[in-house]
Amino acid sequence: MTAEVQAVSGRGWTAEELAERCADKVISISDTADPVLQQQAHAFRKELVKTLTFYLNEAVRCDRTTVYNALNDAGQPELAELIRRL
Repeated sequence: MTAEVQAVSGRGWTAEELAERCADKVISISDTADPVLQQQAHAFRKELVKTLTFYLNEAVRCDRTTVYNALNDAGQPELAELIRRL
């Protein structure tokens, strides 16, 4: 078993970076596989990353809406507006 550590500095992971990491866990493309199968696998991975990125960005937007509404409900409209602008 191999352990791998990845890190970013001064920020969180972007949706694109997380999608790439996820695709690496879902798809493994052998260097010794038939070239046609490799090409198909690479094309599938590329589409998977696009789909994952889209839905990860949607999750961020949905969470911000939830936080915005919770702050408004808690009587913090100025703070809620700052969150909305992110």
